[in-house]
Amino acid sequence: MNTETTLRRKPRTLALELVDSLGDRIRDGRLAVGDKLPTEAAIMAEFDVSRTVVREAISKLQASGLVETRHGIGTFVLGMGQNPGFKITPEQFSTLRDVIAVLELRIGVETEAAALAAQRRTDANLATMRQALNAVAQAVDEGRDAVAADFQFHLEIARATQNSHFTELISTLGSMIIPRARLQSSDDQSDERRQYLRRVNGEHENIFDAIVGQDPDAARAAMRTHLANSRERRRRAQAEAS
Repeated sequence: MNTETTLRRKPRTLALELVDSLGDRIRDGRLAVGDKLPTEAAIMAEFDVSRTVVREAISKLQASGLVETRHGIGTFVLGMGQNPGFKITPEQFSTLRDVIAVLELRIGVETEAAALAAQRRTDANLATMRQALNAVAQAVDEGRDAVAADFQFHLEIARATQNSHFTELISTLGSMIIPRARLQSSDDQSDERRQYLRRVNGEHENIFDAIVGQDPDAARAAMRTHLANSRERRRRAQAEAS
């Protein structure tokens, strides 16, 4: 393609071609569910397009249900391009009651995911889970927000089921499923809060140990305990607020 031809093509046409190219990578598995897309700069360089074209293409991929952008983190693959029939919007996480409802859903889904992960996990799955747990611990020790690493641990468990439906569901829900992502300030780094986050990561370690040990019953129980503890903390907060 010569320069003159490129100059005559409209940004909208370029955006649609970029949508097709990235969409093909998702549909043929080169970009798997849960994968992070390359940065805007990397896409601009590879396809020789402007930032405006990249952003329009990403917007179209979002509208078609292929990807989800998590602010401050990146854009991630959701699925095969159908508009999701099930979706929880940010507005549905706005109250303690909303968060408790999502935790009830997660108890139903993630306890079984943990059991399947214990049966089917690979060494690679364990390595990525370990990395996520280390990232949570480091963030807590350094007084940083640990929500992204916390979510990553739960997403890696979903991947370890070797069942893409679990991965797609957790990816679709996004990092807002971590309750403190919506209801607590990331600037709150008191000693009490750090102790709380260390307890939470201790619960994560129990789940991980059961998955390492290939014990589905223990993994199921550890995940249920973890999520039920989170639900009860929110129920107590709701009672105190009423």
